[in-house]
Amino acid sequence: MENTLKISTLKCSYYHPGKSRGTHSCCFMIKQYFVYILRSLSGKFYIGITSNLIKRVWEHKQKVVEGFTKKYNINVLIYYETFSNPQSSILREKQLKNWNRKKKIKLITKINPEFREISIESLVS
Repeated sequence: MENTLKISTLKCSYYHPGKSRGTHSCCFMIKQYFVYILRSLSGKFYIGITSNLIKRVWEHKQKVVEGFTKKYNINVLIYYETFSNPQSSILREKQLKNWNRKKKIKLITKINPEFREISIESLVS
């Protein structure tokens, strides 16, 4: 995809769409936690937390879970941060959710100035 930002810092989160789970050498990593930001085509943001970013983004794209992201079609991953423990990721998620929109945009544009989608494929490469 030409309009997709490729980020290759994340190697595996135990879920590979179309592949069997746990059979890849990259699957034997230390558990990670992620705070992520999705956007809709109309510009709405969603901030979430997960221990499996690849699976969670896939769920948003497939509209598996009822709620805000499904209702407003928010499924474009534009930003994420990685943490080694759940407490730090929960604190960061709460912090970002309390930020105003301008501050969130400033954070995102440091890493992804054009708000391009971070593809699921780039997360496992």
